[in-house]
Amino acid sequence: MSLITANSEKFLKNYLNNASPTGFEASGQKLWLDYLKPYIDEWHLDNYGTAYAVINPGTGYKVVIEGHADEISWFVNFVTDEGFIHVIRNGGSDHQIAPSKRVNIHTKKGIVKGVFGWPAIHTRNSESKLTPKLTNIFIDVGAKDKKEVAKMGIQVGCVITYEDEFMVLNDRYYVGRALDNRMGGFCIAEVARLLKENKVKLPFSLYVVNSVQEEIGLRGAQMIADTIQPDVAIVTDVTHDSNTPHIEKKRIGDVKCGEGPTVTFAPAVHNKLLQMILDTAEKKKIPLQREAASRSTGTDTDAFAYSNGGVPSALISLPLRYMHTTVEMAHKSDVENVIKLIYETLRKIKKGQSFKYF
Repeated sequence: MSLITANSEKFLKNYLNNASPTGFEASGQKLWLDYLKPYIDEWHLDNYGTAYAVINPGTGYKVVIEGHADEISWFVNFVTDEGFIHVIRNGGSDHQIAPSKRVNIHTKKGIVKGVFGWPAIHTRNSESKLTPKLTNIFIDVGAKDKKEVAKMGIQVGCVITYEDEFMVLNDRYYVGRALDNRMGGFCIAEVARLLKENKVKLPFSLYVVNSVQEEIGLRGAQMIADTIQPDVAIVTDVTHDSNTPHIEKKRIGDVKCGEGPTVTFAPAVHNKLLQMILDTAEKKKIPLQREAASRSTGTDTDAFAYSNGGVPSALISLPLRYMHTTVEMAHKSDVENVIKLIYETLRKIKKGQSFKYF
């Protein structure tokens, strides 16, 4: 029987279709909190928009489960006299996928539609070396000049997101933009739902955290870790499926969609907490894959681990195809197993649980 209900999937679709670019996550946080409210005891919002819900508050022992809420996007950076818009990144946006994409430009007057234009193949000769670069991609909003662009409400600093929306592929994959990492936000929300519906009484306070600004350096997690001061943190994010064309497994690792979530071995990942997760997966027969990170995980795990004098932290990742594109793909079974693994691990943690190194 599927862990994910029809109502859950409806929320997921709305959540993924909604734009929540880095620094502008408010609308997505509202959707997330509205879904969570029946399953939690209280909720809070910090000054930069990180939302967090609390289950069983006030026990004196704090466990965090976390995902990040923001998605990659673009900023309007310059408008030519002819009315074409040049951009800079907001997060790790991939300039090579931009040409021919439809976009939404977010202005005070509302959304203005546009496209990333590109010279037609007929106009490029066989010796042309023209390739998409940050310096030559541009947006066309159908304006005749710079003045008309301004009348539309488009100004330097307006944020731009892709228009592509959620779909289910072959009844097996969730597909869309911003699965990185609103799928993590979805998973931790589902954990909260299952705890409530199954009437699980936790012996600690559970903080369900949807952090902002991960895509520009883990900033939201840094701030909220200082605010909450947790005793334990389990972070969920996405990782690369390395079994699609043009990926070198020897460098990236061997991870495949449909074969379960991954755990990461890294300096920031606490060995005892990681072993608890591994033991849980084995006992509950949850499929699991392994990864290693030589210095940092590049996820909010690092922010939590190195905060407050050191917080035992671990990373559970969802395999993803085509990260930072508009067709990110996650296998339904992996999503369910991320939820199940976090849920079952929480049930093993005791109040005051010690993760002393030895």
